[in-house]
Amino acid sequence: MKKILEEYLKNICDTTNRGDAREESYYKHLDRLIKEYTGIANIKNIDITILPKKTESGNPDFRICDGKTHITGYIEAKAPSVTNLDHIENTEQIKRYLSTFPNFILTNFYEFRLYRDSGEIARSAIGRPFIADRLQKNPPLENTNEFTKLIQLFFSFSLPKINTASLLAVELTKRTRFLRDEVISAELANNQGSKQIIGFFEAFKEYLIGSLNKKQFADIYAQTVTYGMFAARARASGEFNRRAAFDYIPHTIGILRNIFRFISFEEPPLSMQSIVDDIAEVLNAADVDKILHEYESAGKELANLHLLKSPALNPPVAKYQGIGDNNRIEKILYKEKRIYINADKYFEKILPEVWNYKIGGYQVLKKYLKDRKNRNIENAPHYCRIVTALSKTIEIQKEIDKIYPQAEKQDICF
Repeated sequence: MKKILEEYLKNICDTTNRGDAREESYYKHLDRLIKEYTGIANIKNIDITILPKKTESGNPDFRICDGKTHITGYIEAKAPSVTNLDHIENTEQIKRYLSTFPNFILTNFYEFRLYRDSGEIARSAIGRPFIADRLQKNPPLENTNEFTKLIQLFFSFSLPKINTASLLAVELTKRTRFLRDEVISAELANNQGSKQIIGFFEAFKEYLIGSLNKKQFADIYAQTVTYGMFAARARASGEFNRRAAFDYIPHTIGILRNIFRFISFEEPPLSMQSIVDDIAEVLNAADVDKILHEYESAGKELANLHLLKSPALNPPVAKYQGIGDNNRIEKILYKEKRIYINADKYFEKILPEVWNYKIGGYQVLKKYLKDRKNRNIENAPHYCRIVTALSKTIEIQKEIDKIYPQAEKQDICF
């Protein structure tokens, strides 16, 4: 490893000494360094893609894959003249990368910083750029062991298993936001991007939403892509990737199949390929069957509650109480967790959220009684079961709603 790094520093120094080097002039040296490391580390099928930038932020410069589909991580490189990576680390560009990509290196070709899930876990400076820049000499190699550990950590990464809908929503939202802001919006800018994406925008505007603007389209299109990937993954068995997605898109959703014919079979922009591949990587790490089963179970339970067939209705949470024999529904009043039907009789243990619960715009408990006003309440236990069904419904909805607060922090709506 020492010999490889010394040769790398020499190449960086030689490029600097040419006097006309740009950031991109150094890419080939980092590309070679990574390939030589993976060679001695016996890491097979490495694939390095240099990603074009449409905007100032855009994509990270390098995407590293183990083969063509498993994404190892990303690298953002700044010119060697950028010596203050502390400042770069705090830019909006890097913050976006760190919030989106869980395995990420920031470098100026001399110093390397490795981040996992937004936090720095290792750094190594293998040389001092001012020696090459000002003295025009090869910087002596430093911190070989630290760099070796850093690069080993980088290549050891794999996405952890995603077992909950809330975690999957957060991970997909991060990448959907990036697809929207850094890829689709960039392709639409000044009508200079992908003809296919511009064509989709024009078609959406002509046939679906006449008032659609580019910002709105970028949001709709990005969410549609992520939805399509999830729908395809839910039907796929075994390994899943962007190119396989089209085969699993339902034939009944024509517009989605048109979008994925482009994504899977044609050549979308590299920046789009990269982030959609990343979405596929997340879906591969997700236990989609388990997540869907949980939602299916929740849906069945909601249906059984509303049909008053669920065993969870026993015992009911509400009780019918009061004095005397007057069971006539005369004046409906909710007060202190009680629903009074007249001056003497009431249902108790009714939480405000249950009393106020609406379906189809109607306040369920109030409407039930109002429809029977001036009649005796014939089946008080039945009403208590309705109260219980609404109470249990609210509990399930709260569990489902736990998914969304984290996703909403990512500034995109699903």
